[in-house]
Order: sequence, then structure tokens, then C-alpha cells
Amino acid sequence: MAAAGPTMLLREENGCCSRRQSSSSAGDSDGEREDSPATRARQQLEALLNKTMRIRMTDGRTLVGCFLCTDRDCNVILGSAQEFLKPSDSFSAGEPRVLGLAMVPGHHIVSIEVQRESLAGPPYL
Repeated sequence: MAAAGPTMLLREENGCCSRRQSSSSAGDSDGEREDSPATRARQQLEALLNKTMRIRMTDGRTLVGCFLCTDRDCNVILGSAQEFLKPSDSFSAGEPRVLGLAMVPGHHIVSIEVQRESLAGPPYL
């Protein structure tokens, strides 16, 4: 599966977003203001729910599937996931292995790409 066009990396070099609350925030019932960075980050993640993602892992494998959830440790759950092995593996160069529901540990994630909705543009952001 080759990507055509530019891509936007959501997470690179095993970086991880963490949720922090400031002690001086006077906000809603969760302790977050509407304009706080945590609220914006949550909204961005919610916008990615059920989108197709490509996750590259530290061992060279690539997983493609539907983003279902994440947690504080940056683990990601993909639905209808397929695994693509690194190109150096000769026996299954481009043939995917169907995994179904897959949990990807956050510390193994190198990058995440999100597939665009429209078919007119490049397939991944």
C-alpha cells in the first residue's frame, strides 16, 4: 500500500501527548476550561475516531485500521486492522495479514498517519 502525496505525522519518534491539568483552572466538571489545551486535544482525538489510520512501528511493521481509542499511555486500538511487514521480508512483501482488532503499544509507535475523507486528494494527511 503506497501513499501518494504529502503526509502529516501526528506522532513522531515515539513522542506522546499527555493530559495535564493546571491547578489554577476554573472550569467545567472535569476540571478543564473550554479553551484549555487538554480540551482542544480531546476534541482533536474525537475528530479522529473511526478514521482509517496507518501506524508505523519500531520493528518496521505497518498497521492500517480504524482508530477506535487510545489511553494515557498512548496505546492505540485499531479495528479491522491489517499488518504489512517491512519490505525486507521476502516471503510476504506487500501482502497484508488480517488482524481484526489490534492493540498497538504506545512505546512501539513511530508515526501515525490519518487517511483523508475525500478521494480527490492524497490518501493520507
